[in-house]
Amino acid sequence: MEDPYPPLSPLKTGVRGLCPRCGRGHLFNGFLTLRKECEVCSLDYSFADPADGPAFFVICFACIPTVLLSVWLAVAHQASIWTQIFVTGPFMILTCIPPLRPLKGWLVASQYFYKAEEGKLSRGDDGSQE
Repeated sequence: MEDPYPPLSPLKTGVRGLCPRCGRGHLFNGFLTLRKECEVCSLDYSFADPADGPAFFVICFACIPTVLLSVWLAVAHQASIWTQIFVTGPFMILTCIPPLRPLKGWLVASQYFYKAEEGKLSRGDDGSQE
């Protein structure tokens, strides 16, 4: 029997917030809240647990450049605290908030695509843990 849902790229579906199985349904209710299931193919999203992954990636790729910008403004231009607030504040908001949803979608779609699940200990034939 042929699978009615061929494998879809996590990058193509997740970043756009689409179902990782059918590519037509939606992943999210609101900004970051995952739906219970896909409205098209009824895929249960309970397998998904991106945890703090999206926040980690945002911190690495957005907050560090913001701190560097702030330090550069202070050292190179002796910027006042108000300049710091009005330059680095919007920069941080614009580089932190928009990537959260695509990153979370990509992580959820990757979990589905690669069949990621919680690790389990297995016991060998002699009862020892492997």
